Amino acid sequence: MGWATIKNGRLLALAEREFDVFLTVDRNLSFQQHLPKFKIAVLVVRCRTNRFSDLRPLVPQILATLPMCKPGQVVRVGL
Repeated sequence: MGWATIKNGRLLALAEREFDVFLTVDRNLSFQQHLPKFKIAVLVVRCRTNRFSDLRPLVPQILATLPMCKPGQVVRVGL
């Protein structure tokens, strides 16, 4: 998408136009942004590291949780 340099609220504003859920490993996002104002759900993946080998076991939980995510809501999965 070419959004690598875009951060925080601007990133969420762009994402809400294109996606239903914003998946992140940033545990602080919900404290840094007022998420209910965005029309996108935020799914925070809590894991030991953000390496694929640590994230991979959480994929079934992530996939099971996605249908329950609602705009403006923060949902946490993982550790």
